[in-house]
Amino acid sequence: MKRSAQFASVSTLYPLLTRPDRLFLDRISQEYCFTFQELKLLAEAARDLEMWEETPLEDLWEALKKDIPDKMDGSQQKKKIIQGLRAVMHRLRSGLSDYSEISEKPNRSRSFPMIIRDEEFRKPFGECPAFSYETLCCKLKTIDAVENCAFHCNYCAVQTFYGERITVNRALRENLKHLKINPDAFYHFGTGQSSDSLALGNASGILDDLCEFAGRHPNVMLELKTKSKNISYFLNRPIPRNIVCSWSLNTKAVICHEEYGTASLSERLEAAKQLTGRGVKVAFHFHPLIAYKNCVQEYRDVAGKILSLFNRNEVAFISFGALKFSKSVIQHIRKTGGSTKILQMEMEKDSGGKLTYPFARRHRLFESLYQAFASWHSSVFIYLCMEDAPMWDRVFGWHYENNDDFEAGFKKILCR
Repeated sequence: MKRSAQFASVSTLYPLLTRPDRLFLDRISQEYCFTFQELKLLAEAARDLEMWEETPLEDLWEALKKDIPDKMDGSQQKKKIIQGLRAVMHRLRSGLSDYSEISEKPNRSRSFPMIIRDEEFRKPFGECPAFSYETLCCKLKTIDAVENCAFHCNYCAVQTFYGERITVNRALRENLKHLKINPDAFYHFGTGQSSDSLALGNASGILDDLCEFAGRHPNVMLELKTKSKNISYFLNRPIPRNIVCSWSLNTKAVICHEEYGTASLSERLEAAKQLTGRGVKVAFHFHPLIAYKNCVQEYRDVAGKILSLFNRNEVAFISFGALKFSKSVIQHIRKTGGSTKILQMEMEKDSGGKLTYPFARRHRLFESLYQAFASWHSSVFIYLCMEDAPMWDRVFGWHYENNDDFEAGFKKILCR
Protein backbone atom coordinates (compact mmCIF):
# COMPACT_ATOMS: atom_id res chain seq x y z
CA MET A 1 0.00 0.00 0.00
CA LYS A 2 1.31 3.48 -0.82
CA ARG A 3 2.03 5.54 2.27
CA SER A 4 -0.38 8.32 1.26
CA ALA A 5 -3.12 5.69 0.90
CA GLN A 6 -2.12 4.31 4.28
CA PHE A 7 -2.64 7.72 5.89
CA ALA A 8 -5.99 8.16 4.15
CA SER A 9 -7.15 4.77 5.37
CA VAL A 10 -6.77 5.71 9.04
CA SER A 11 -7.55 9.41 8.98
CA THR A 12 -10.12 11.36 7.00
CA LEU A 13 -8.00 14.40 7.82
CA TYR A 14 -5.18 13.47 5.45
CA PRO A 15 -6.91 14.66 2.23
CA LEU A 16 -7.77 17.93 3.99
CA LEU A 17 -4.21 18.81 4.96
CA THR A 18 -2.18 21.39 3.10
CA ARG A 19 -0.14 20.06 0.19
CA PRO A 20 3.19 20.63 2.04
CA ASP A 21 1.89 18.65 5.02
CA ARG A 22 0.73 15.77 2.79
CA LEU A 23 4.03 15.66 0.93
CA PHE A 24 5.93 15.68 4.23
CA LEU A 25 3.86 12.85 5.66
CA ASP A 26 4.33 10.84 2.47
CA ARG A 27 8.09 11.36 2.69
CA ILE A 28 8.56 10.33 6.32
CA SER A 29 6.25 7.35 5.78
CA GLN A 30 8.87 6.01 3.36
CA GLU A 31 11.50 6.35 6.09
CA TYR A 32 9.61 5.05 9.13
CA CYS A 33 7.12 2.26 9.70
CA PHE A 34 4.23 3.94 11.52
CA THR A 35 1.54 2.20 13.53
CA PHE A 36 -2.17 2.99 13.11
CA GLN A 37 -2.13 5.27 16.19
CA GLU A 38 1.05 7.03 15.06
CA LEU A 39 -0.46 7.78 11.65
CA LYS A 40 -3.57 9.19 13.34
CA LEU A 41 -1.46 11.29 15.73
CA LEU A 42 0.60 12.79 12.90
CA ALA A 43 -2.42 13.71 10.76
CA GLU A 44 -4.22 15.30 13.73
CA ALA A 45 -1.08 17.16 14.82
CA ALA A 46 -0.57 18.54 11.31
CA ARG A 47 -4.17 19.72 11.15
CA ASP A 48 -4.16 21.26 14.64
CA LEU A 49 -0.89 23.12 14.08
CA GLU A 50 -2.23 24.50 10.81
CA MET A 51 -5.49 25.67 12.45
CA TRP A 52 -3.69 27.19 15.45
CA GLU A 53 -1.24 29.00 13.14
CA GLU A 54 1.67 27.39 15.00
CA THR A 55 4.96 25.99 13.67
CA PRO A 56 4.19 23.47 10.87
CA LEU A 57 4.61 19.76 11.61
CA GLU A 58 7.55 19.40 9.22
CA ASP A 59 9.54 22.14 10.97
CA LEU A 60 8.78 20.64 14.39
CA TRP A 61 9.75 17.16 13.22
CA GLU A 62 13.06 18.31 11.75
CA ALA A 63 13.88 20.34 14.90
CA LEU A 64 13.21 17.32 17.10
CA LYS A 65 15.20 15.06 14.77
CA LYS A 66 18.31 17.26 15.11
CA ASP A 67 18.54 16.30 18.79
CA ILE A 68 18.48 12.58 18.05
CA PRO A 69 21.89 10.78 18.15
CA ASP A 70 22.93 9.40 14.75
CA LYS A 71 23.67 6.01 16.29
CA MET A 72 19.96 5.37 16.90
CA ASP A 73 18.24 3.16 14.37
CA GLY A 74 15.08 4.20 12.55
CA SER A 75 12.70 2.65 15.08
CA GLN A 76 14.44 4.34 18.01
CA GLN A 77 14.53 7.67 16.17
CA LYS A 78 10.84 7.48 15.38
CA LYS A 79 9.96 6.69 19.01
CA LYS A 80 12.07 9.58 20.32
CA ILE A 81 10.71 12.12 17.81
CA ILE A 82 7.10 11.14 18.47
CA GLN A 83 7.69 11.44 22.22
CA GLY A 84 9.00 14.94 21.60
CA LEU A 85 6.05 15.76 19.34
CA ARG A 86 3.58 14.60 21.99
CA ALA A 87 5.34 16.84 24.52
CA VAL A 88 5.14 19.86 22.21
CA MET A 89 1.44 19.30 21.52
CA HIS A 90 0.76 18.89 25.24
CA ARG A 91 2.59 22.13 26.00
CA LEU A 92 0.59 23.98 23.36
CA ARG A 93 -2.68 22.61 24.72
CA SER A 94 -1.97 23.07 28.43
CA GLY A 95 -0.80 26.66 28.10
CA LEU A 96 -3.16 29.54 27.43
CA SER A 97 -3.63 30.32 23.75
CA ASP A 98 -2.92 33.85 22.54
CA TYR A 99 -5.40 35.41 20.14
CA SER A 100 -3.10 38.37 19.56
CA GLU A 101 -0.76 36.04 17.65
CA ILE A 102 -3.22 34.88 15.00
CA SER A 103 -4.34 36.81 11.98
CA GLU A 104 -7.70 38.57 12.16
CA LYS A 105 -10.22 37.11 9.73
CA PRO A 106 -13.16 38.95 8.18
CA ASN A 107 -16.37 38.35 10.11
CA ARG A 108 -18.11 36.07 7.66
CA SER A 109 -21.45 34.29 7.79
CA ARG A 110 -22.56 31.05 6.21
CA SER A 111 -24.17 30.97 2.80
CA PHE A 112 -26.47 27.96 3.18
CA PRO A 113 -29.61 27.90 1.05
CA MET A 114 -32.76 28.39 3.13
CA ILE A 115 -35.12 25.45 2.64
CA ILE A 116 -38.73 26.06 3.71
CA ARG A 117 -40.37 22.78 4.68
CA ASP A 118 -44.17 22.51 4.59
CA GLU A 119 -44.31 19.33 6.65
CA GLU A 120 -43.84 19.20 10.40
CA PHE A 121 -40.37 18.74 11.83
CA ARG A 122 -39.85 15.14 12.78
CA LYS A 123 -39.23 16.16 16.39
CA PRO A 124 -40.09 19.84 16.98
CA PHE A 125 -40.02 19.60 20.80
CA GLY A 126 -37.58 17.99 23.17
CA GLU A 127 -35.28 18.21 26.16
CA CYS A 128 -32.20 20.42 26.28
CA PRO A 129 -29.48 18.61 24.29
CA ALA A 130 -27.01 19.35 27.11
CA PHE A 131 -29.09 17.38 29.64
CA SER A 132 -27.19 14.90 31.77
CA TYR A 133 -28.15 13.03 34.93
CA GLU A 134 -24.66 13.74 36.22
CA THR A 135 -24.97 17.55 36.16
CA LEU A 136 -27.51 19.97 37.61
CA CYS A 137 -30.06 20.76 34.90
CA CYS A 138 -32.63 23.59 34.73
CA LYS A 139 -35.08 21.32 32.81
CA LEU A 140 -35.21 23.59 29.77
CA LYS A 141 -37.57 22.35 27.05
CA THR A 142 -36.78 23.03 23.40
CA ILE A 143 -38.82 24.27 20.46
CA ASP A 144 -37.13 23.71 17.11
CA ALA A 145 -38.52 26.51 14.97
CA VAL A 146 -35.42 26.48 12.75
CA GLU A 147 -32.78 23.84 12.10
CA ASN A 148 -29.19 25.04 11.58
CA CYS A 149 -27.65 28.45 12.00
CA ALA A 150 -26.68 31.29 9.69
CA PHE A 151 -23.68 32.06 11.88
CA HIS A 152 -20.40 30.15 11.96
CA CYS A 153 -19.11 29.76 15.49
CA ASN A 154 -16.10 27.47 15.36
CA TYR A 155 -17.05 25.62 18.55
CA CYS A 156 -20.75 25.04 17.78
CA ALA A 157 -22.31 21.57 17.97
CA VAL A 158 -25.33 22.59 15.84
CA GLN A 159 -23.18 22.59 12.69
CA THR A 160 -22.62 18.82 13.05
CA PHE A 161 -26.33 17.93 12.87
CA TYR A 162 -28.03 19.47 9.86
CA GLY A 163 -25.68 19.53 6.89
CA GLU A 164 -25.38 22.43 4.49
CA ARG A 165 -28.84 23.92 4.73
CA ILE A 166 -31.09 25.93 7.03
CA THR A 167 -34.65 24.71 7.39
CA VAL A 168 -37.56 26.77 8.72
CA ASN A 169 -40.56 24.86 10.08
CA ARG A 170 -43.67 26.22 8.36
CA ALA A 171 -45.83 23.92 10.48
CA LEU A 172 -44.68 25.61 13.69
CA ARG A 173 -48.05 27.23 14.45
CA GLU A 174 -49.88 23.90 14.26
CA ASN A 175 -47.12 22.19 16.25
CA LEU A 176 -47.48 24.77 19.02
CA LYS A 177 -51.29 24.48 19.06
CA HIS A 178 -51.03 20.75 19.67
CA LEU A 179 -48.39 21.04 22.41
CA LYS A 180 -50.01 19.95 25.67
CA ILE A 181 -49.52 22.62 28.33
CA ASN A 182 -50.77 22.11 31.89
CA PRO A 183 -52.05 25.56 32.98
CA ASP A 184 -51.08 24.82 36.59
CA ALA A 185 -47.45 23.94 35.82
CA PHE A 186 -44.41 26.08 34.95
CA TYR A 187 -42.50 25.63 31.70
CA HIS A 188 -39.24 27.12 30.44
CA PHE A 189 -39.01 26.77 26.67
CA GLY A 190 -36.13 27.91 24.47
CA THR A 191 -35.66 28.08 20.69
CA GLY A 192 -31.90 28.60 20.63
CA GLN A 193 -30.72 25.00 20.78
CA SER A 194 -31.10 24.05 17.09
CA SER A 195 -30.45 27.54 15.69
CA ASP A 196 -30.09 31.22 16.61
CA SER A 197 -33.52 32.45 17.77
CA LEU A 198 -33.42 35.86 16.09
CA ALA A 199 -30.94 35.61 13.20
CA LEU A 200 -33.68 34.96 10.63
CA GLY A 201 -36.13 37.42 12.15
CA ASN A 202 -39.76 36.57 11.37
CA ALA A 203 -39.06 34.26 8.43
CA SER A 204 -42.18 32.24 7.62
CA GLY A 205 -43.90 33.96 10.56
CA ILE A 206 -41.93 32.06 13.22
CA LEU A 207 -41.82 34.99 15.66
CA ASP A 208 -45.52 35.64 15.11
CA ASP A 209 -46.22 32.02 15.99
CA LEU A 210 -43.95 32.03 19.05
CA CYS A 211 -45.38 35.28 20.43
CA GLU A 212 -48.93 33.97 19.93
CA PHE A 213 -47.95 30.79 21.81
CA ALA A 214 -46.44 32.78 24.69
CA GLY A 215 -49.54 34.99 24.85
CA ARG A 216 -51.83 31.96 25.16
CA HIS A 217 -49.76 30.42 27.97
CA PRO A 218 -48.73 32.91 30.68
CA ASN A 219 -47.28 30.03 32.72
CA VAL A 220 -44.60 29.52 30.04
CA MET A 221 -41.32 31.43 30.05
CA LEU A 222 -40.26 31.53 26.40
CA GLU A 223 -36.56 32.31 25.91
CA LEU A 224 -35.26 33.54 22.55
CA LYS A 225 -31.47 33.15 22.58
CA THR A 226 -29.28 34.95 20.06
CA LYS A 227 -25.92 36.36 19.00
CA SER A 228 -27.53 38.74 16.55
CA LYS A 229 -28.70 42.36 16.69
CA ASN A 230 -31.88 41.55 14.79
CA ILE A 231 -34.55 42.92 17.13
CA SER A 232 -36.62 44.98 14.67
CA TYR A 233 -39.60 42.64 15.09
CA PHE A 234 -39.97 43.62 18.76
CA LEU A 235 -39.72 47.39 18.40
CA ASN A 236 -43.18 48.22 17.02
CA ARG A 237 -45.60 45.71 18.51
CA PRO A 238 -46.73 44.51 21.96
CA ILE A 239 -44.64 41.63 23.30
CA PRO A 240 -45.95 39.10 25.86
CA ARG A 241 -44.36 39.73 29.26
CA ASN A 242 -43.33 36.07 29.55
CA ILE A 243 -40.86 36.34 26.66
CA VAL A 244 -37.20 36.73 27.58
CA CYS A 245 -34.64 37.69 24.92
CA SER A 246 -31.21 36.40 25.88
CA TRP A 247 -27.78 37.03 24.39
CA SER A 248 -24.80 34.73 24.34
CA LEU A 249 -21.88 36.99 25.17
CA ASN A 250 -18.16 36.69 24.76
CA THR A 251 -15.10 38.88 24.66
CA LYS A 252 -14.06 40.88 21.61
CA ALA A 253 -11.18 38.45 20.94
CA VAL A 254 -13.45 35.39 20.89
CA ILE A 255 -16.18 37.09 18.85
CA CYS A 256 -13.64 38.27 16.28
CA HIS A 257 -11.75 34.98 15.90
CA GLU A 258 -14.33 32.28 16.70
CA GLU A 259 -17.85 33.64 16.10
CA TYR A 260 -18.03 34.53 12.41
CA GLY A 261 -21.07 36.41 11.16
CA THR A 262 -22.37 37.31 14.60
CA ALA A 263 -23.06 40.79 15.97
CA SER A 264 -20.24 42.49 17.85
CA LEU A 265 -20.33 42.70 21.64
CA SER A 266 -21.42 46.34 21.58
CA GLU A 267 -24.14 45.55 19.01
CA ARG A 268 -25.51 42.72 21.16
CA LEU A 269 -25.59 44.88 24.29
CA GLU A 270 -27.15 47.82 22.43
CA ALA A 271 -29.87 45.52 21.03
CA ALA A 272 -30.58 44.21 24.52
CA LYS A 273 -30.74 47.76 25.88
CA GLN A 274 -33.26 48.76 23.23
CA LEU A 275 -35.52 45.89 24.25
CA THR A 276 -35.40 46.79 27.93
CA GLY A 277 -36.65 50.21 26.83
CA ARG A 278 -39.68 48.39 25.43
CA GLY A 279 -40.22 46.56 28.71
CA VAL A 280 -38.84 43.23 27.46
CA LYS A 281 -36.83 41.21 29.96
CA VAL A 282 -33.33 40.29 28.82
CA ALA A 283 -30.79 37.72 29.96
CA PHE A 284 -27.13 36.98 29.32
CA HIS A 285 -25.24 33.72 28.82
CA PHE A 286 -21.46 33.78 29.22
CA HIS A 287 -21.28 30.58 27.27
CA PRO A 288 -18.95 29.23 26.15
CA LEU A 289 -16.31 30.71 28.39
CA ILE A 290 -12.97 30.20 26.64
CA ALA A 291 -9.61 30.24 28.41
CA TYR A 292 -6.85 32.29 26.76
CA LYS A 293 -4.30 34.89 27.79
CA ASN A 294 -5.94 37.84 29.60
CA CYS A 295 -9.36 36.16 29.40
CA VAL A 296 -10.21 36.61 33.08
CA GLN A 297 -9.86 40.38 32.96
CA GLU A 298 -11.57 40.62 29.57
CA TYR A 299 -14.59 38.64 30.79
CA ARG A 300 -14.75 40.86 33.86
CA ASP A 301 -14.71 43.87 31.53
CA VAL A 302 -17.77 42.46 29.73
CA ALA A 303 -19.48 42.06 33.11
CA GLY A 304 -18.62 45.68 33.86
CA LYS A 305 -20.31 46.81 30.65
CA ILE A 306 -23.50 45.00 31.65
CA LEU A 307 -23.46 46.53 35.12
CA SER A 308 -23.05 50.01 33.67
CA LEU A 309 -25.72 49.66 30.96
CA PHE A 310 -28.52 47.77 32.71
CA ASN A 311 -30.63 48.08 35.79
CA ARG A 312 -30.74 44.84 37.78
CA ASN A 313 -34.53 44.76 37.39
CA GLU A 314 -34.14 44.59 33.59
CA VAL A 315 -32.09 41.38 33.67
CA ALA A 316 -33.93 38.09 34.22
CA PHE A 317 -30.91 35.83 34.65
CA ILE A 318 -27.21 35.32 33.89
CA SER A 319 -25.52 31.98 33.25
CA PHE A 320 -21.91 30.80 33.05
CA GLY A 321 -20.86 27.78 31.02
CA ALA A 322 -17.48 26.47 29.90
CA LEU A 323 -16.43 25.35 26.44
CA LYS A 324 -17.36 21.66 26.10
CA PHE A 325 -17.18 19.16 23.28
CA SER A 326 -18.29 15.73 22.26
CA LYS A 327 -15.80 13.72 20.20
CA SER A 328 -17.98 14.10 17.10
CA VAL A 329 -17.84 17.91 17.35
CA ILE A 330 -14.05 17.81 17.68
CA GLN A 331 -13.86 15.67 14.54
CA HIS A 332 -16.15 18.10 12.71
CA ILE A 333 -14.03 21.10 13.72
CA ARG A 334 -10.89 19.44 12.39
CA LYS A 335 -12.63 18.54 9.13
CA THR A 336 -13.94 22.08 8.70
CA GLY A 337 -10.51 23.62 9.31
CA GLY A 338 -9.74 27.31 9.16
CA SER A 339 -7.87 29.55 11.55
CA THR A 340 -9.06 28.81 15.08
CA LYS A 341 -7.56 28.27 18.52
CA ILE A 342 -10.68 26.51 19.76
CA LEU A 343 -9.08 23.05 20.12
CA GLN A 344 -5.86 24.42 21.58
CA MET A 345 -6.86 23.46 25.08
CA GLU A 346 -6.14 20.88 27.73
CA MET A 347 -9.15 18.56 27.89
CA GLU A 348 -10.59 16.23 30.48
CA LYS A 349 -13.95 14.51 30.76
CA ASP A 350 -16.47 16.19 33.03
CA SER A 351 -19.05 14.33 35.09
CA GLY A 352 -21.44 14.34 32.11
CA GLY A 353 -18.89 12.78 29.76
CA LYS A 354 -18.11 15.92 27.72
CA LEU A 355 -14.53 17.04 27.02
CA THR A 356 -13.76 20.36 28.65
CA TYR A 357 -11.16 22.32 30.63
CA PRO A 358 -9.82 20.84 33.87
CA PHE A 359 -11.92 21.60 36.97
CA ALA A 360 -9.51 24.23 38.34
CA ARG A 361 -9.50 26.25 35.11
CA ARG A 362 -13.28 26.21 34.84
CA HIS A 363 -13.61 27.17 38.48
CA ARG A 364 -11.34 30.18 38.06
CA LEU A 365 -13.41 31.49 35.14
CA PHE A 366 -16.73 30.96 36.92
CA GLU A 367 -15.66 32.40 40.25
CA SER A 368 -14.06 35.48 38.68
CA LEU A 369 -17.22 36.31 36.73
CA TYR A 370 -19.49 35.60 39.68
CA GLN A 371 -17.52 38.02 41.83
CA ALA A 372 -17.69 40.61 39.05
CA PHE A 373 -21.49 40.57 39.52
CA ALA A 374 -21.27 40.74 43.33
CA SER A 375 -23.64 43.71 43.56
CA TRP A 376 -26.35 41.69 41.77
CA HIS A 377 -26.04 38.45 43.75
CA SER A 378 -29.19 39.03 45.80
CA SER A 379 -31.37 40.34 42.96
CA VAL A 380 -30.45 38.54 39.69
CA PHE A 381 -30.72 34.78 39.16
CA ILE A 382 -27.19 33.56 38.36
CA TYR A 383 -26.45 29.92 37.62
CA LEU A 384 -24.01 27.45 36.07
CA CYS A 385 -24.84 25.51 32.92
CA MET A 386 -23.78 21.87 32.51
CA GLU A 387 -21.91 21.66 35.82
CA ASP A 388 -22.21 19.28 38.77
CA ALA A 389 -22.81 19.91 42.47
CA PRO A 390 -19.10 20.11 43.45
CA MET A 391 -18.58 23.01 41.02
CA TRP A 392 -21.68 24.81 42.34
CA ASP A 393 -20.33 24.38 45.87
CA ARG A 394 -16.96 25.84 44.91
CA VAL A 395 -18.43 28.84 43.07
CA PHE A 396 -21.59 29.64 45.05
CA GLY A 397 -21.06 27.79 48.33
CA TRP A 398 -24.24 25.74 47.79
CA HIS A 399 -26.08 23.73 45.16
CA TYR A 400 -29.64 22.72 44.30
CA GLU A 401 -30.62 19.36 45.75
CA ASN A 402 -32.44 18.37 42.58
CA ASN A 403 -33.42 19.64 39.13
CA ASP A 404 -36.96 20.50 40.24
CA ASP A 405 -35.55 23.02 42.73
CA PHE A 406 -33.31 24.42 39.98
CA GLU A 407 -36.28 24.85 37.67
CA ALA A 408 -38.18 26.63 40.44
CA GLY A 409 -35.57 29.40 40.29
CA PHE A 410 -36.79 30.25 36.80
CA LYS A 411 -40.41 30.14 37.93
CA LYS A 412 -39.71 32.94 40.41
CA ILE A 413 -38.50 35.08 37.48
CA LEU A 414 -41.86 34.64 35.74
CA CYS A 415 -43.71 35.58 38.90
CA ARG A 416 -41.89 38.91 39.46
